Amino acid sequence: MPRPTKVNVTIVGASGYSGEELTRLVLRHPELELAAVTSRQTAGQKLNDVFQALPRKTDLVFTSPEIPDLIKTADVFMLALPHGVAAGFAEPLVAAGKKVFDLSADFRLRSADVYKEFYGQDHPAPALLEKAVYGSPEWHKAEIKSAQLVACPGCYPTSILLPTLPLIKAGVIVHDRIIADSMSGVSGAGRKADIDFLFVECNESLRAYSVPKHRHLSEIEQELNFRLSGTYSSPSDASIKISFTPHLVPVNRGIHTTLYFDLDPMFIERSKLTGCEKAISAIYQETYANEPFVRLLTNGKLPDTKNVMGSNFIEIAWRFDARTNRLIVLSAIDNIVKGASGQAIQALNIMYGWDETTGLH
Repeated sequence: MPRPTKVNVTIVGASGYSGEELTRLVLRHPELELAAVTSRQTAGQKLNDVFQALPRKTDLVFTSPEIPDLIKTADVFMLALPHGVAAGFAEPLVAAGKKVFDLSADFRLRSADVYKEFYGQDHPAPALLEKAVYGSPEWHKAEIKSAQLVACPGCYPTSILLPTLPLIKAGVIVHDRIIADSMSGVSGAGRKADIDFLFVECNESLRAYSVPKHRHLSEIEQELNFRLSGTYSSPSDASIKISFTPHLVPVNRGIHTTLYFDLDPMFIERSKLTGCEKAISAIYQETYANEPFVRLLTNGKLPDTKNVMGSNFIEIAWRFDARTNRLIVLSAIDNIVKGASGQAIQALNIMYGWDETTGLH
C-alpha cells in the first residue's frame, strides 16, 4: 500500500528558540512535512544555513510572513510569535479553516480583561478566545482532538500546573496557601538583544523578576480554578490564588520549580495509617500512570533539569515535611521542549490520532 500523504506544517516565526526547536521536531516527525518557515529577520536565507544543526538537509528558505501567501502553504500552522503579534495571523488562518497552534499567550486566557491586566494591551482578537482550547495534553486531550485553535501552555505554567492539578482534583491541599518558586534558564526570555540577558549580566548571577505579578500567573490561576470548579468563571469568583516568584539562573535552558502546599487537616488525619507521602504518591500514580511524558520519581531522587534537557519529559517528586505539615513538590522541564515546542507537537499528535510520542523520542 502507498504511504499516506504527510500533513504539511508551516512555522511562522521560526527564527526564535521555540521556532528553531519546532523546526527540528517537524523535520524528524514521520507524519509531518515542513512546508514553509517564516522570519522577517532571516527572510531569503536558507534554513540549513541559519540552523546548521538540524536533523536533515532541506531546500527550504526563510520567507517573509505574508498572510495571503502563507494560507496556501499548509494545513497546520505553528505560530512561534510574540504575544499581540500571533493573533494577527491566527484570525485569517482560522477563518480559512486551518489548524493553528499558537505558542504565544494570545489565546491561553478566556478573559480579554485579564489579558489586558497582565499583558498591558487590549486583546487583538477577543472573538477567538472562546474558540481556543488550552493545549495541555495531559489535561485537555478530548478538547484538543476536536480543536481548530490550540493555545499551547506557557513554560512556567507547565512546570506548576502538572504537579498541582492532581492535588486540586483530589481535594487534599489548602487553596489559598500555594507558593511556587521557579528558576528558568536564559532562553526563556527569547532570542533577542537585551542588556538584561547579555552573558556578562546573567553569568555568575541569580535574580528574581516580575515580582509579585508575572504574566504567567493569570494562566496558572485560570487553569487551577477551572479544574476546581469545572468552568471558566470570572476571575473575581476564583477561590485559588497562588504566590509565584520566578528567577533567572545562568543556564541556557530548563525550568526547576519548587511548590509548597499546606495539606488539608482531614487528609492528614485520613493518611495516618499509610503516611502522607504514600497517599500523595497514589494520587500522582492514578493521574499520570498512562502519561508517556510524566516521569514520577519514586526512587528517592529529585528532579534535575539535566535529566530532561532536550526532551518532552517533566520530572515530578514530592516530600512531606511532618514538622510543618507541609507538602513540598518539585518539577523539572526543558522550557523550550515540554514548555513550548515539544508540547505543541504532542498536542498535534493527539489531534491527528497518532501516538503522543511520535517524533518526540
